[in-house]
Amino acid sequence: MVDTLTPAQRSERMSRIRSTNTKPEVTLRKALHRLGFRFRLHGNRLPGKPDIVLPRYRTAIFVHGCFWHRHEGCKVATTPKTNTSFWVDKFNRNVARDAAAAVELQASGWKVLVAWECDLRTPEKAAAKAAKLSGEIRAGFAEEQ
Repeated sequence: MVDTLTPAQRSERMSRIRSTNTKPEVTLRKALHRLGFRFRLHGNRLPGKPDIVLPRYRTAIFVHGCFWHRHEGCKVATTPKTNTSFWVDKFNRNVARDAAAAVELQASGWKVLVAWECDLRTPEKAAAKAAKLSGEIRAGFAEEQ
């Protein structure tokens, strides 16, 4: 299938894709905040620039888009039918980069959690995911104190 947009139009559309403050990220942040968590955003001093950083708990949370980060088993994680080899390479690099960042964070003593876009589609789903993450964040924290 041929692209129906001019290169300038495609560039304009692609420039509007955000990497921070996405709707799933903001939804999860609100749910975590309601549970009493206070955090830092977009930890650019940490490997992989986690979306949510909880320094008190030494926990980094990544909010991954299902399409870009290949959420296994998710209906959104499809591969485009055109230029397939480009997309497969792109997705493989994304997944490898995610794994490397997680390993580096864990090696320096951080707990790494991932929230997927499809788990945050509604405020109710986000609240449920935040409650689940809350247990994982606090697990082991009391023992360390």
